[in-house]
Amino acid sequence: MDLLDDDMDDAPEPGSNAHEFTVSELSGAVKRSIEDQFGRVRVRAEVGRVSRPGSGHLYFDLKDDRAVLAAVTWKGQAARLIQRPEEGMEVIATGRLTTFPGQSKYQMIVDQIEPAGAGALMAMLEKRRKALAAEGLFDQDRKRALPYLPRVIGVVTSPSGAVIRDILHRLRDRFPTRVIIWPVAVQGEGCAPQVTAAIRGFNALTPGGPIPRPDLIIVARGGGSLEDLWGFNEEPVVRAAAESDIPLISAVGHETDTTLIDFASDRRAPTPTAAAEMAVPVRADLATRLAETGARMARSNAQAIQRPRQRLRDLARALGRPAALTEGARQRLDLWGGRLEPALRQLARARRQQLAARPMPAAMLRQFTQGKRSGLDRALMRLEAARNRRLERPRDRLAQLRDRLENSLVRVLADTRRAVAQQGARLADLDRRLVAAMARIRAQRQDALVRLDRMRLSLGHEQTLRRGFVILRDPEGGVITAPEVAARTPRVELQFAGDRRVAVRPEGVPDKPKRRKPAPPEQKTLI
Repeated sequence: MDLLDDDMDDAPEPGSNAHEFTVSELSGAVKRSIEDQFGRVRVRAEVGRVSRPGSGHLYFDLKDDRAVLAAVTWKGQAARLIQRPEEGMEVIATGRLTTFPGQSKYQMIVDQIEPAGAGALMAMLEKRRKALAAEGLFDQDRKRALPYLPRVIGVVTSPSGAVIRDILHRLRDRFPTRVIIWPVAVQGEGCAPQVTAAIRGFNALTPGGPIPRPDLIIVARGGGSLEDLWGFNEEPVVRAAAESDIPLISAVGHETDTTLIDFASDRRAPTPTAAAEMAVPVRADLATRLAETGARMARSNAQAIQRPRQRLRDLARALGRPAALTEGARQRLDLWGGRLEPALRQLARARRQQLAARPMPAAMLRQFTQGKRSGLDRALMRLEAARNRRLERPRDRLAQLRDRLENSLVRVLADTRRAVAQQGARLADLDRRLVAAMARIRAQRQDALVRLDRMRLSLGHEQTLRRGFVILRDPEGGVITAPEVAARTPRVELQFAGDRRVAVRPEGVPDKPKRRKPAPPEQKTLI
């Protein structure tokens, strides 16, 4: 407003040639004045009307008991807000004042919002809890029982904190099982969307897929202040926990910390370590219980067998001796056996006398014999049919065995031909590899031989002689290597490259010549 004051102080009286401002100039001057005076401000107020249009910007009012201040948060800044404004919430808003010429009003562009104390947070938390409870998200009938022995446990937490180490250590001590970690941020602006995505991601896994679907989910975080744990009070996190098809344990904070995800989860653990204890039993206790149950089962089975056995022995003692039961019948059999033979003789004698007194007619005898023959034929037919029936089964069995043997023979022959073909192909491949290896080895040996021959030629005395050296030999052809031996030898032979010459020491030359100075390094001589 300083610019306007200066201009108006210097302005002439009404009716004179005063400077005329356009609306845009006047609005721009006001805008610059306000932005220069209130470049960065913090305002403590209550949030009034909140508008969230499709553009992503946030429009809301900051008010107290006497005034209302329009506020706006642009889309990019709204995505980074840790705390979003809600109607009735007391906040401390940080930003800058500016004007909106289109409506001739001023407003505050807010880039940071924080609750005005824990009381406001608790009030907002209680309001959100009642709203979600009214929808039935916290009802007990929605909660499911935890699996007794989960094969896979999904843990939603920070991979770098002490929480995951405590959970893994406790699971390893109690009952080692497979654990899949979904890393998330456990505080800050990215906490709520990442935790929501993790819970929904575990539920979206397909059973039997490349990534196993967990049988149990643990959402864990260590203790902290109300602001640190606020991400687990967000509505998307609570709804994801309530909609989870997989049983979920909430282990957020310490025993005294309470978040909204605790109400929506199937079980709340006071600490992350307690969540691991809830998830799996103690393997040693299970082994002990299993051993006790097995022992009780063995004792029950033994008693179930022992009791009928004892009952049978008691009943057997009441029956008496088996021989006593048959003694009377045996005596009667012996008595009647002694009477049987005389009775048979007497019957045969009586029948013989009766036949002699009244002979049987020939027709009756033929009829009798014919009847017996017919019965014998029928018996023979039944015997033949029985023999055929008895032979039919082995014959069918033999035919089945023959068919199986032929099929097995065909399979064995086919397998043998296939094995022979495979071995033949393998032998042909080995033969090709052997020929190639022999050619390669022969070439290598040939190259080595050529190199050795070159080395022989380069290291041989012929090459040395071509470089200017001479071999000194005695009359017998031996090589002279010492100067004193050469001095005592009257006749020597000099071998050059491609030729030999004889040298004779003249008479009167002393045996021991005077010592000469050594030849310079570039002079090539052999002695």
